[in-house]
Amino acid sequence: MTLRIGIAGFGVVGKRRREFIDLRDDMKVVAVCDRVFGGEGIFDDGIKYFASYEELLKENLDAVFVCISNDMAAEITTAGLNSGLHVFCEKPPGRDLSDITSVISCEANHPELKLKYGFNHRYHDSVKDALEIVETGEMGTVINLRGVYGKSQLVTFGKDHDWRTSRELAGGGILLDQGIHMVDLIRLFGGEFRDVHSFMSNNFWNHDVEDNAYAIMRTTDGVVAMLHSSATQWRHRFNLEITLEKGMLVLSGILSGSKSYGKESLTIAYRTGEDRGDPEEELKYYDRDTSWADEISEFANAILSGEKITAGTSAEALQTMQLVYAIYCADPDWKKKWELSEVIIAN
Repeated sequence: MTLRIGIAGFGVVGKRRREFIDLRDDMKVVAVCDRVFGGEGIFDDGIKYFASYEELLKENLDAVFVCISNDMAAEITTAGLNSGLHVFCEKPPGRDLSDITSVISCEANHPELKLKYGFNHRYHDSVKDALEIVETGEMGTVINLRGVYGKSQLVTFGKDHDWRTSRELAGGGILLDQGIHMVDLIRLFGGEFRDVHSFMSNNFWNHDVEDNAYAIMRTTDGVVAMLHSSATQWRHRFNLEITLEKGMLVLSGILSGSKSYGKESLTIAYRTGEDRGDPEEELKYYDRDTSWADEISEFANAILSGEKITAGTSAEALQTMQLVYAIYCADPDWKKKWELSEVIIAN
């Protein structure tokens, strides 16, 4: 069986999703939509295009990829499910918690359908190798984590402003747009964080959303994590340090389309007690990014073979969004300024 795929939002991400879908024999893109299209028509390669997602969902589809602005993500995901389609939605799942909770309510009415969210970083080989080490317990339990994920500005593709700089459309800035990946990984390695303190700032770019988020968080069993999500990181940086009882893991660099975050690597440091702070280290480099293909493969297999979604479920998306908004709300000035609702994180 070949799954007939529609893509809602045919910008940079939508086109990249199509690139990897086209490599598969069990998926075929048949139609796309984007607001930039003046109407409807057919590309030279036979793919139909539309200006609205409503027209896209009228096509004979099996699944839809939602690669559109945050203000439309939950609406189209819900519409896709209600149209009987499996849905793959990019992160974040929406602008705020009400967006993802509305999707989950809809999902409950369609248990036969698959819903997956694109937390792509979980599929990078460095992350998978680090997680395997943590899960074996060979280096003991996690003590703390420190994560920095930053770029030099909010992505506006050469414009002074676009939807990512509007809180009404985006819901948040650098933390929700990029930092959510680091929040998801901190949850993956550290567990669920209940005690959250933060400072938020938009003092440099002066957009309608934050350009820096600083947070310190603690789980009920004492794991502490520090996070800096930044749009003033002039040298792009991805770095996650995981300190364990018997050593340390350092994830540095991430393979991306821009190639600006440096080589993707995993440093494994083994504590001996006699190393005087200069432990033996193993350094692994990764030169292939299979994350996009692997992510899509899991989605396809879940549909065709009835397998469960193992990463990027709606429940995980909700938990990650809860922590993101707990970080927003933990800064009392930011919470008051943006009239944010209190966040309740479920056990």
